[in-house]
Amino acid sequence: MTEGIKIHLDRTLCDGFGICAKHAPEYFSLDDWGYACLIGDGTVPAVDRDAVMRALMDCPVHAIMEMDERRPDDVPPPPSTDEDPAAHLKVESNEAEWGFTR
Repeated sequence: MTEGIKIHLDRTLCDGFGICAKHAPEYFSLDDWGYACLIGDGTVPAVDRDAVMRALMDCPVHAIMEMDERRPDDVPPPPSTDEDPAAHLKVESNEAEWGFTR
C-alpha cells in the first residue's frame, strides 16, 4: 500500500475552478468567492491519497503541490570549492571544451 503525503495549497495561484473541492471535499473547501481553502494541515493519509492526487493533477493552475516532490528545475547547489569560478567560464578561447557551435 502507498504511504500518505503532505500537500500545500498556494491560494495566490487559485483561480476558483473548484475542481479540488469536487475530487477531495474532505481536504478542500471553497470560500465565499469560490476560491479553494485547505482543510487541515495538508497531511493526507494513504487511504485518501488517490482522491487528493486527482485534485492535484486536475488543478488547471497547479495551485496544489505535494510537499516532498522534486521539480525538474530543482538543481542542488554546486559543491563548495575554493577554486576560482572564473576558471570555468565559457569563453571563445575554450569553446571546443564546452561545445559551442556557430
